Amino acid sequence: MASRCEKFRLGINSSHKLLSLLTLLALSLFVSCLTTPVVEKKPAKFISLFNGTDFTGWEGNQAFFRIEDGVVVAGRLDQAIPRNEFLCTSRDYNDFELRLQAKVSREDANGGIQIRSRRVPNHNEVKGYQADIGIIENRNIWGALYDEYRRREMLATPNQEKLAEVYKPSKWNDYIIRCEGPRIRIWINEYQTIDYTETDPNVELTGIIGLQIHSGPAAEIRYRHIEIMAIDEVGTKKQGE
Repeated sequence: MASRCEKFRLGINSSHKLLSLLTLLALSLFVSCLTTPVVEKKPAKFISLFNGTDFTGWEGNQAFFRIEDGVVVAGRLDQAIPRNEFLCTSRDYNDFELRLQAKVSREDANGGIQIRSRRVPNHNEVKGYQADIGIIENRNIWGALYDEYRRREMLATPNQEKLAEVYKPSKWNDYIIRCEGPRIRIWINEYQTIDYTETDPNVELTGIIGLQIHSGPAAEIRYRHIEIMAIDEVGTKKQGE
């Protein structure tokens, strides 16, 4: 039978072995953490929709759309606008955040940004959601959401007092449109004007983007810094991925 001293020595040896194993395990985990690459989520990126020099990626009636100093100019100052005209992207977009700036030559100039829309076959019109621009019958519709040609009705409108605090007459105004599933939100100069959720399951949630000049008196609407970021259901990704 082992003496007490021998049992004590055996206990110490076992403790040393256990401690050594734990130390090796800890070192192994530490080295693993150092050598395992960290997977980082790609930051969301905006891409330009307009190159500032020509209408590559766009189509429309160039009698009423032109480019000046890197800016899209819709309409004319030397003649009335006989009908609605649209400059549209040649491809569709689904869930996205669209950013641009817009400025009007006169406060009652009427136009807007089409989203999730379609050209009406054999017609000048476009049908779909429109983020509005203009002042009609003394009502500011910048940042309102209209259903162009399809339902022909205003779907959501901003608070007039709050909009008046941020809107910049005759100057460039920042426009943000964010579409995620059936939800559409719009901001003018960082003020959220509307938060609309579509309830009709038959309404298409994809389509072209367009810039409009509405029929009416001679007027111009200028659009610049047009950029887009695609959104997926779990985060963000670059457009086209």
